[in-house]
Amino acid sequence: MIDFFKKEEEAQIIEAIRHAENQTSGEIRVHLEKKTGGTPILDVAAEVFSILKMEATEARNGVLILLVPSEKQFAIIGDEGINKVVPEHFWEDVRDLMKKHFQTGNFVQGLSEGIELVGQKLKEYFPYQTDDTNELPDDISYGA
Repeated sequence: MIDFFKKEEEAQIIEAIRHAENQTSGEIRVHLEKKTGGTPILDVAAEVFSILKMEATEARNGVLILLVPSEKQFAIIGDEGINKVVPEHFWEDVRDLMKKHFQTGNFVQGLSEGIELVGQKLKEYFPYQTDDTNELPDDISYGA
């Protein structure tokens, strides 16, 4: 397990996920990996997306934020339901916001603000439904 966040920091990130998911039917996950092993970060993110069964949402509207702290890399990817309806550069402002915080070592703030922005952006395409169910866990997952 990767020992990167303190328990209070994890709780803050999970709360950001829950708050963002109250705006959208989309599902957001945060995952940390120890290393990429030289594999491109987007390929690692796609593999983790599959391992976490994020394609199991009814609207195919899951979002994965993958961090590899030891390599100072991260990626944001969305499922096919999102990619079919959003503009080509949909994730760039989320990436830029997070990167600004990450460069100063403020990972919790960067993740929290990035997650909030993901929720705001997704609600335009996938608004929260009164009968919405939480289809994926909100906790942070860790690679081996």
